[in-house]
Amino acid sequence: MFKEGTAIVHPLQGAGIIEAIEEHNVLNESHKYYVIRLSTGSMKIMVPVELSEKIGLREITEKEEFGKVIAILKGEGEKTVVNWKSPYSENLLKMKEGSIYKVAEVACNLSLRSKEKTLSIEEKRLFENACNAIATEMAYVYQMKIAEADSMVRKTLKDGRAQMEVSK
Repeated sequence: MFKEGTAIVHPLQGAGIIEAIEEHNVLNESHKYYVIRLSTGSMKIMVPVELSEKIGLREITEKEEFGKVIAILKGEGEKTVVNWKSPYSENLLKMKEGSIYKVAEVACNLSLRSKEKTLSIEEKRLFENACNAIATEMAYVYQMKIAEADSMVRKTLKDGRAQMEVSK
């Protein structure tokens, strides 16, 4: 169970802070909820504590581990094979897993795909969600503005193996 003040990541909503853990009655049953303030805007979400693991809620990636994410965005390491008959479904499943590495794979795959052909509306939305998730987490990890992190993510995806410099 996470504590109040913990920086976390929701796989489809991005990074945020647990502001409170509240108890609410739903259908005459008491349930605990994480109240999370997302880093983008002033939006708050509530996630049932008992479903947090299933949803993929996790703590922010450590700075030492974030280098792997950057390598994936640069197109280094293993190439992931996407079933081109259902790329959207496959990429959505990766996003829902909650792993920052899988999210980076989705961003990289969709970026490469966009260079070959126009992305569908759903794929564009998924690409935006993946970039946002990476940028919000990067902003927490490196204590930078989200806009700056987003710019770095997109430049790295655009340039491929271009250097992505972040202060250690």
